[in-house]
Amino acid sequence: MRKLSLITITFLALIISSCKVLSIKEYKKLVSQKDSLGAGWDISKAKLQSLEELQANLQTDTAKLNGKIADLNSQLEGLNSNYAALRSNSSSEINKLSGNLNSLSEDLKKREARLKEVEENLRKRDEATNALKNKLQKALLGFQESGLTVEVKNGKVYVSLTDKLLFDTGSIVIDDKGKQALQELAKVLNTQPEINIAVEGHTDNQKVGNMGQIKDNWDLSVLRATSVVRYLTDLQKLTPNRLTASGKGQYQPIELGNTADARSRNRRIEIVLSPKLDELYNLIK
Repeated sequence: MRKLSLITITFLALIISSCKVLSIKEYKKLVSQKDSLGAGWDISKAKLQSLEELQANLQTDTAKLNGKIADLNSQLEGLNSNYAALRSNSSSEINKLSGNLNSLSEDLKKREARLKEVEENLRKRDEATNALKNKLQKALLGFQESGLTVEVKNGKVYVSLTDKLLFDTGSIVIDDKGKQALQELAKVLNTQPEINIAVEGHTDNQKVGNMGQIKDNWDLSVLRATSVVRYLTDLQKLTPNRLTASGKGQYQPIELGNTADARSRNRRIEIVLSPKLDELYNLIK
């Protein structure tokens, strides 16, 4: 209303200032112009208010966007910091893993070299064992019909002599034929100083009768083994520290049957020949 009054006053001032008496037609024209100006003013006022509201909204949206941008920048800085830390840690871990890998690789190479050395020693042992077996088979060929056998088991040479080749029934005294076999055996063993010798006595499962110092099969097996060891050391001059005597009694039979033939095979002396493996054992420690 205030603005409209101003327009009216201005309009009246124009009329008065003109010092001219207006006709009715001219008056109406002027009133029409006044009304048009008032309507234009209202429209302009509405547009201005709309623009002011739009400006306020834009300012609010701008403030929100600036806040989001600040948040995002803060997050980006955090991510960059985390990335730098992860990269630093990753480099450290990679260097550590690389060092461990190099160490493991060197250790593996050493183990492979030791394994090859062990395999080579085992190959040489097997070659020597088979060569010893062949020498013994040739040397003892004449006694194989009497129950002597030579075979290789688990890297060792087993010379098995039945009791009928070495002893009379229930005796621990080596007979002449047995001595001949042991002499031929000793000739080969004296050329093989690196071979250890274990002499094992075995019996059948029949009880031993009252035989004075021999109480049972344990006694019989041990005393027969020691008789062979004494013969090989005292008369055939094998070095004593290479030999071991033991008695197995009836507890390691090679035949499970209870026939006369099975019992005969179980009554035996086994001479087990094995290479000295100190060097090999040192390699695999």
